[in-house]
Formats: sequence, structure tokens, C-alpha cells
Amino acid sequence: MFDLAGKRVLVTGASSGLGATLAEGLAERGAIVGICARRPDRLAEVLERVQAHSPDSRSWTVDLGDIDGLDAFATQVVGDLGGLDLLVNNAGIPKRRWAWAHRVDEVADVLRIDLHSPIALTQALLPALDASGGSVVFIGSVAARLGPPAEAVYAAAKAGITAYAEGLRVDLGVAGSPIGVHVVQPGVLATELFALPDNDPSISDIEPMDPGEIVGAVLDALDTGAMETFVPGWFRDLPPVKTGDLDGFLQGSVEYTRGRLGDLGQQLPARPAGGPPT
Repeated sequence: MFDLAGKRVLVTGASSGLGATLAEGLAERGAIVGICARRPDRLAEVLERVQAHSPDSRSWTVDLGDIDGLDAFATQVVGDLGGLDLLVNNAGIPKRRWAWAHRVDEVADVLRIDLHSPIALTQALLPALDASGGSVVFIGSVAARLGPPAEAVYAAAKAGITAYAEGLRVDLGVAGSPIGVHVVQPGVLATELFALPDNDPSISDIEPMDPGEIVGAVLDALDTGAMETFVPGWFRDLPPVKTGDLDGFLQGSVEYTRGRLGDLGQQLPARPAGGPPT
């Protein structure tokens, strides 16, 4: 298993949910963990738990949606930790909304926070990771590969970050850089992220996973060098099916979703051109 003892790690979006779980799990395995998020009170609670395992760990209150401030934040992280061995890009926001019902502002928010921000932060931290021979892990989503209903913009952002990670791995390989690049694609997790307000009701019939499973997935990716890891593992079988018959896969999703809406008694919002289909 990948040895985290003494490794300097940054976990973004770590004031709750998956980020907090990752931070604690990595600290338990000996890492010196830096955590960041916008909510100082919640961040302080997580830091206390993290420092119980790794006393030299620390936190920063930062708005990762402020793209212009990320270079300065990266410099602060590297200075405070004395370098960086692992970046875990976890921060993100969900958005369950039917494609035609998205507001312009929320489209911009999702793309800025889920796509632009992790790219910009990674770019700023590449010199430190190159110096340490470190790694970057992007927490994506199975939505990146499966075109799920009512998540078009969120899925687009996660697909974008997956494509960026693939391109980054190629470019670093060409340059002979030692930096490892990995993407972990989780399914539905049992965290508050999936119950936030201003999201349409979930239509998933998949039992949410314990977020602790992602810690093992991250360590496995670092240990094996795998570019992409799905959690749960059976999700890895679906992208080849989709690629083999894209039209059939998407039509199957349409029919499945219509059935779920009927079972749940949910209605589609009106489309711009008129009402929902009968």
C-alpha cells in the first residue's frame, strides 16, 4: 500500500463530507494534511480531528471560486507545508437540474468551481509536485462517463476535469515529469453534498456509499498508478457498454428515467418550447 508517512498533502473542500473523510483517513495513515474550505467553523472542527492523528496538519480558509487568488494560495500552502507531495482536488458543488432549467448563474458557478478552479490550482502547484515527485488526484464522478439525467452541467464539468487529467498525464509524460495523475470516479455518496438545497430531487435508486470507501480508492490509485478508478468498482463496466452502443445506451437511460419519474411521482419542469412530453 502507498506509504503516506510524512507526506505533505492538500485536500480541498475539506470542511465536511468526502473532503473531511479523506483528510482524516490520510492523516490516520501518517500524512501531514493541509485542509481548506470556505467555512472556518466547520474547518476548525475537521482540523481538530485530523490533528489527533497528525499534529503538524493545518488549515486555510479560502474561497477556491476566487480564481485570481489561487496562485497566492498555492504559494502559501507550499510555504507553510515546506513543499507538497500530494494534491487531492476534492472541492466541488453538485447541481441536479434538468438541462433546459439551468440558470445562467448556476452554470457559471458549477463550471468555475468544479472545472476551472481545480485546473488553476493544479497548474499553480505543479512546480512543487514536480520537485517532490508527487501526485495529483482529482475526485470526479461517474457522471463524467455516463451522461446521467438531470445533471448535464455537473456531468460536463466532471467530464471536463477527467479530460484535463488525461491530457495532463500525457503532457507530463512527454516532458519526463515524475508527477502522477489520477482520477477517482465515485457514485452516490452518503454525504450532505447530495442533500443540499437548490437542487432537484434525486431520482437515483442506488444505495449511497460510505464516503470512507474513497480513501481506499485514492490509496489504490496511488499504489497501482491507475489513471482512473471507479467506486464502486462495477461502474467501470458501464463506459465500454456506452461506447459500444451510444444511441442505445442513451435511449435506455431515457426509458429508465421516465420509469423512475413515474415511480416517484415526480414531474418534469416545463421546457422553453412548451410543456413536458405526454
